[in-house]
Amino acid sequence: MTLFIFFLLLIILVLAGTAAYAGWRAAPWAPTFKADTERFLKLANIKPGQKIYDLGCGDGRLVVAAGEAGAVAIGFEISLLPYSIAKWRILSSPFKKKCSIKFRDFWRADLSNADIVYFFLMPKIFTKIKNKLEKELKPGAKVIIYAWPMDGWTALATDCPIGKTPIYLYQI
Repeated sequence: MTLFIFFLLLIILVLAGTAAYAGWRAAPWAPTFKADTERFLKLANIKPGQKIYDLGCGDGRLVVAAGEAGAVAIGFEISLLPYSIAKWRILSSPFKKKCSIKFRDFWRADLSNADIVYFFLMPKIFTKIKNKLEKELKPGAKVIIYAWPMDGWTALATDCPIGKTPIYLYQI
């Protein structure tokens, strides 16, 4: 019994530790609402074969939706519980060949071949991520941000129905 409790506490500690690390890196698990996935897809206007990156993809909901829409969708997640949920979601999806989740910090990922980048991150890192995106993304790539606008960029479109979280579309 004592060994069981030890392993249970160890698992809880690992899960809590990766969640805390993700939050510290400005990507706490705060999922995009299911109803807002359709709004994202409309703004993204995905063409078959486009490459989409979801930075801090959480439970993978958006990655699967983008795969269903015809994209090659890749999510990055560093918190173990949402990563595990995302892996399960993709494995149970009929579009699993178009979707993947990487247990990896997106700051270390090369985004240069992205057609669309999506994120729902805390605004405290927007200056840093803006620099990364401006350096790495090809001209014409879209950036879609959930909840907060990017200072210094002009949105091509904003989807903000009354009572809903705004979604901003930018183009590099």
